[in-house]
Amino acid sequence: MTVPALAASRASSARSRRLKADLCAWTFIFPSFLHLAIFTLFPIGFAFYLSLHKWDVLKKAHPFIGLQNYQNLVHDTLFWNALFNSAYYAVASVPLGMLAALIIAILVNQKLPFVNLFRTLYYLPAVSSAVAVSMVWTFIYLPESGLLDWVLGACGLRHASQTDWLNSPGLAMPALIVMSVWLGLGPRMVLYLAGLSAIPSSLYEVAAVDGGGRWACFRHITWPLLLPTSFFILVTSSISAFQVFTPVYMMTQGGPMRRTDVVGYHIYNEAWRQFHMGMASAQSYVLFLVILLVTVVQFRIVQRRMAGYSLA
Repeated sequence: MTVPALAASRASSARSRRLKADLCAWTFIFPSFLHLAIFTLFPIGFAFYLSLHKWDVLKKAHPFIGLQNYQNLVHDTLFWNALFNSAYYAVASVPLGMLAALIIAILVNQKLPFVNLFRTLYYLPAVSSAVAVSMVWTFIYLPESGLLDWVLGACGLRHASQTDWLNSPGLAMPALIVMSVWLGLGPRMVLYLAGLSAIPSSLYEVAAVDGGGRWACFRHITWPLLLPTSFFILVTSSISAFQVFTPVYMMTQGGPMRRTDVVGYHIYNEAWRQFHMGMASAQSYVLFLVILLVTVVQFRIVQRRMAGYSLA
């Protein structure tokens, strides 16, 4: 066999091996891709198709109306109220949840007795059903017979103990926020614990030799090295906060006076109580754009902040 023929034979053999490897890889990927296509990509595309139609479940005709649903949203004060409530919920619950998780993570990262027991207790809400947790907190907030009422009464705060937390226009949303901070404490705490365990102890030893106190160590070592973890928690928690639904459905039904009518619950009502699938789909896409905008802003601000630290 000549040299050119030998080279061509080797190239053909290499292409055959690559083709077999690609086919093998696609065979393993195909089930996941099929699942993604059926349960994610198709619903996304179909929702956009619905948003361009006047789609009422109870009517046979579904006329194409273009962007009319989106134009109607501009003048829909109830939708903007729901969007404001979602922003209020996210802006309050995410920073509070992150702060509480960071404090708990630092405490349970110490070498203390029964620390593993406390880690388990703080993580328990994460493995509980959101419906069950919502029912428990509904009992806690009950006026006159709830646990919070009993605690306030025992502390001598009789006036505060008679408050109807979930039916008060000014207190219903803060009550939901407190519950959400407790519900999301476990996963955030575990992430912060992982971040804390990755910080070399030698940095703290050097800081101690230089006379650095606890606050100086936290400010110049712990917090800068936890920025990637905090950024991840910030983005994922913000997305979840804008999509909150179960606690609102179980505890307040959007009331009182629509003070807890967040976008997720508003879309549910539009789709499954009013049967306006087209309008609900348009609202879903607006919510998606809002979450995308918030995420992009967070990326720009936090990445610029992270670039300000020279940790290398």
